[in-house]
Amino acid sequence: MDLFDFNKQKDTKHQPLAYLMRPQNLEEIVGQKHLLAPDKMLRKAIERDELHPFILYGPPGTGKTTIATLIAKKTNSHYETLQAVTSGVADIKKIAQDAKDRLRYYQQKTILFVDEIHRFNKSQQDVLLPFVEDGSLLLIGATTENPLYELNNALLSRLKIYILKALENDDIKTIILNALNDEVQGLGKYKIKIDEDSLNIMANYAKGDARLALNILDALVSSYMDNNYLEITSGMLTSILDKPIYKYDATGDYHYDTISAYIKSIRGSDPDAAIFWLAVMLEGGEDPIFIARRLVIHAAEDIGLADPRALPIAVATFQAVRVIGLPEARIPLAEATIYLATAPKSNSSLTAIDNAIALVRKINKAEIPPHIASNHHSQARNLLGKGVDYKYPHNFGGYIKQNYWPVNIPLEKLYHSSSNGYEKDISSYIASLKKINLDDQG
Repeated sequence: MDLFDFNKQKDTKHQPLAYLMRPQNLEEIVGQKHLLAPDKMLRKAIERDELHPFILYGPPGTGKTTIATLIAKKTNSHYETLQAVTSGVADIKKIAQDAKDRLRYYQQKTILFVDEIHRFNKSQQDVLLPFVEDGSLLLIGATTENPLYELNNALLSRLKIYILKALENDDIKTIILNALNDEVQGLGKYKIKIDEDSLNIMANYAKGDARLALNILDALVSSYMDNNYLEITSGMLTSILDKPIYKYDATGDYHYDTISAYIKSIRGSDPDAAIFWLAVMLEGGEDPIFIARRLVIHAAEDIGLADPRALPIAVATFQAVRVIGLPEARIPLAEATIYLATAPKSNSSLTAIDNAIALVRKINKAEIPPHIASNHHSQARNLLGKGVDYKYPHNFGGYIKQNYWPVNIPLEKLYHSSSNGYEKDISSYIASLKKINLDDQG
């Protein structure tokens, strides 16, 4: 008897609705058609019991545990489960040794399902690796965190990653209505009505999480049903849902994706998208200092000399956020976001320094021209020729042609000015200096 069989034998009267409504076959799963449509690889592998090691990666309430439950029902392999938060190295070793014995003596494979596999530390992953590698265990993991960051490369290279998506609002509404109409596992034996507005409120609040949607429905029934009758209203929902909760993990994968969307929106000169992603981060509890720090980086990296005011504004925003904190800090963050998004863009400074670093890494030593070397020592000029023939530009109206490039390296152009914003003036100035050089030569 496995975990899922044992749970089914319990009295269902007090079990959560989300558990009772768990799909009993693949056809009952709502959403995830990109993985579970009849022609998809994962669907075929489950139905044929020809599984391979894989990770189910996606937000809460999207069906990871449901898929694992259905695999447990379908497979002819021995099926084991581990909760990563409560399991240790000894548990892994015991299951693995039993699996080796089972394969050797009975030719039966073992599937190990690890829930929240991202919580396995390095030593636990290292213990698991050889058994996955030699085929003793067929590993299936479930995680809400990006496995690219949470699992070591050796283990990751042996696993296929299936990405589950947050459910659409229509999917959530279908799940709610299924629960209301199901007379065996759901609430169909009661007289429960729900209008379209309330259904939409619940779907919006759930943010793609089926479990959360069913928990809300469960709470409504527990709080308001009288004599097996309930008419769900928006007022009831308001009393249960204090305010919408934007699902944002400030330390996980969505954290990185959202800041990426934010910066790319600024780089793409889209102030509306940029301010939207800023609001997502602020509502989700992101550290405002982290946001301000990224604005400073972006101002230098993507705007640069096209608008030299961008970097001081970003730095001032960083200081303001440190001084005043939230909620007022949202205002300078918004001001800087809009300014940077609407500023002309140039990455010429970034490109120039990267070009220079690449060149420096290719050479052994840069030989400094003597005329621009230091002559601070009293004998440097007479004995070493340092500073001899150096022309002080201010004595020539601010510019005089002379060599500043290392004498042992062929000249390379590292800075390429753009034609955006203030950098257009820089380009004109550089062109005027070249003209002076040509006039001098003429």
